Amino acid sequence: MKVLYATSEAAPFAASGGLADVAGSLPAALRKRVVGCRVVLPLYQNMSQELRDTLTFVGAISVPVSWRRQYCGVFSARRDGVIYYLIDNEYYFKREELYGHFDDAERFAFFARAVLEMLPLVDFWPEIIHCNDWQTALMPVYLNTFYRDDSRYEKIRTLFTIHNIQYQGKYGLDIMSEVLGLGAEQQNTMCFDGCVNLMKAAIQSSDRVSTVSKSYAHEILDPWYSYGLDPILRAEQSKLSGILNGIDTVLYNPETDKSLYANFSSEKPKGKTINKRELQKRMGLCPSDDTPLIGIVTRLTEQKGLDLVMVVLHEILNHFDVQFAVLGSGDAKYEAFFDSMAARYPGKLAFYKGFVPELAQKIYGGADMFLMPSKSEPCGLAQMIALRYGTIPIVRATGGLNDSITDISRQDGNGITFGSFNAHDMKTAIERALAAYNGNFWADFVQRALNSENGWAKSAGEYIRLYKSMLV
Repeated sequence: MKVLYATSEAAPFAASGGLADVAGSLPAALRKRVVGCRVVLPLYQNMSQELRDTLTFVGAISVPVSWRRQYCGVFSARRDGVIYYLIDNEYYFKREELYGHFDDAERFAFFARAVLEMLPLVDFWPEIIHCNDWQTALMPVYLNTFYRDDSRYEKIRTLFTIHNIQYQGKYGLDIMSEVLGLGAEQQNTMCFDGCVNLMKAAIQSSDRVSTVSKSYAHEILDPWYSYGLDPILRAEQSKLSGILNGIDTVLYNPETDKSLYANFSSEKPKGKTINKRELQKRMGLCPSDDTPLIGIVTRLTEQKGLDLVMVVLHEILNHFDVQFAVLGSGDAKYEAFFDSMAARYPGKLAFYKGFVPELAQKIYGGADMFLMPSKSEPCGLAQMIALRYGTIPIVRATGGLNDSITDISRQDGNGITFGSFNAHDMKTAIERALAAYNGNFWADFVQRALNSENGWAKSAGEYIRLYKSMLV
């Protein structure tokens, strides 16, 4: 079976979020299961020179973009047995940020056509093109519109995975012809609710649609979660499935992680105490082995449930012996809130604005608990990474958090959960976690977390079954 995994980012070549982690690890897991999976992504400016030195120039092609044609260079690299193709065009991709540009629709229209035009050059004819999020949404549209008459393309199937339905690729109707190169006959497919909606078009044009957890697959049929696409998803529900993401257990490994102050494992857990003590010093918290330390590593946005934290954090810090280590950046109101809390509660709450990968690893490795009160969470990887480092997640049971975390009130529990999106329910969950920390079985909970299996083996098997069902 041959699969081309199309993505706008993949670690280590380009990363802005969880999609890069998935695209950088799932294909390798598929390769281990004898699936011929290759990856294609844009060649961005901010790739390190060290990685650029590993690239091999494959060739150049001319790619149609509406009425004009654009240069496209194709490079390749091999990592963990997987071949990566990188699409080069400096006009579109030589920019500081991956996304957020005025011409993103044109940039990723070029990328979609470039991927399809690239296949003869690299002589790789996949049975399935696995597309991911709105940046690749035009591939199934273009495949059906421009390429089906070519016998080499006619049997290619498409899978479209929704990683976050909030970001749909919405644009004005005026881009249909001039930018996308599509005519009036594609209007019904491309348009929804008065605008061009690329994700909607992919849902309707793909052979199958998946998302990144079973719970999220159900949730996005509900208007509260769907950001307006629930009528389309309900109409296409027979295509829809959910497969929980995994994490790279080699990359995230407390036994070998060089970012940690001391390595540890389920067999030798004492190093976790060293990491906690050194993290407290690093972040200016009062050193204490007995005070529970709650970590937060997140984008500071409404989706992450930070409004709940804003309601009750004063009360928690005033009434409980607890510390918080917070790392993240995003909306100004949340940054200002955590700045003010750090000033008001020195030694109890520390906030580092931004994202520093090695500090994130230190928080995963040194915290006792990890808070994720998300309003919605398609999958979430942080809770799985926390488990890998013996840090007990406190999560709202939504999306992938619901599928990966079971409350410790159950015999197989690996975290603390709460259901409703309510600040005081979250506070109760934190209180339960603090009580468990001071109880007799905390070491057992940590051992259970360290022994949790959150790699890609199970999920890769589910993807393979889905791929096979598409070829019947």
